[in-house]
Amino acid sequence: MACLAVVGVGRIGGEVAYLAASLGIADELILYDNVPALLRAQVLDLKHTGLDITIRTDVREIRNADLCVFSAGLPRNPSVKTRADLLDANMPATRDSAGLLKHFSGVLITVTNPMDVNNYYLCKTTGLPRERCIGFGGQLDSARFGLALREREIGGFPSVLGEHGEHQVPLFSRLDAPIATPLREEILSELRGASMEVIKGKGGTVFGPALHLARLARMVLSNTREPAVCSSVLDGEYGLTGCSLGVPVRIGREGILEITEWNLDPWEAEKMNAAGAFVSGLCKKAVR
Repeated sequence: MACLAVVGVGRIGGEVAYLAASLGIADELILYDNVPALLRAQVLDLKHTGLDITIRTDVREIRNADLCVFSAGLPRNPSVKTRADLLDANMPATRDSAGLLKHFSGVLITVTNPMDVNNYYLCKTTGLPRERCIGFGGQLDSARFGLALREREIGGFPSVLGEHGEHQVPLFSRLDAPIATPLREEILSELRGASMEVIKGKGGTVFGPALHLARLARMVLSNTREPAVCSSVLDGEYGLTGCSLGVPVRIGREGILEITEWNLDPWEAEKMNAAGAFVSGLCKKAVR
C-alpha cells in the first residue's frame, strides 16, 4: 500500500492526484486545500472516475503519508515575470504547510514556486532531513531543453541544473558535440521563457509538470533508485551551501539517495555559481 498526500489540489495538485490514482502509483490519497469547495469538487471528480482508491481529507493524516506533494499557493500568470517574484505571495501558504508537516514521516516533494526556496524553507523549518526534501522542476526543465535540442538537431542527453527559474543551467558539455557560447545563450534565453507562452495561452502549465511529477512520485513509492535532476538542499556539493538547487540525484523510497557531482565546464560553472548566489539570497530572506 502506498499513500500519497497532496497539499493544494488546484491545477497541478489535482492532476497529480488523478494520475497517481489512474496509473496505480498510489493506493490511498489524502487531499487538502484551504478552499473547501475546490477540495470537495476534486474529491467528487476523482470518485466519479470509478477508480478503486481510498480518498481522505483529514489534514491530520498527512503526517502518516508515504509521500506528500506540496503544491499550494498562487501559480504564475502573465503578470508575474519570474518564479522568484512569487516568494512573498506564496510564503504564507508555505508557512501554513510547514505546520502540517510537523512529525511527517515520509518524503516531501515541493512544487510551489519559487520552488527551490520553498524546498529549502520547508526542510529547515519542519526538521525533515534534507534527503527527504525533493524540489520538483529539473525534470521539466530538462525536457524543455531536450525539445530545444531536437529542434536544432543537436544530439545528447539533456540535463538542466541550477534554479528552476531564470538561473537555470543547461549542460552543454554533456552533449554529443561542442556548442558555441552564442548558441548556448540563445537556447538559455529560450528556456527561460518556455513556460510563458503556455501560461498566456491557457492560464498555466499542466501536462508537463503533472506527468513528470507522477513519474517522480513513482520513483519514490516504487523505490526505483533511478537518476533524475531534482532540487536538493546542498551541503557543500558543487561548492554551494545555504540553498536548494537542481542537481543530478538518485531517487528511492527514502528520497534522495545520493547527489552526483558532474564536472562542469567554465560557462556552466559560472552559471551554477550565479544560481547558488541568487537562490541563497532568497533562502536567507525566507528563513530569517
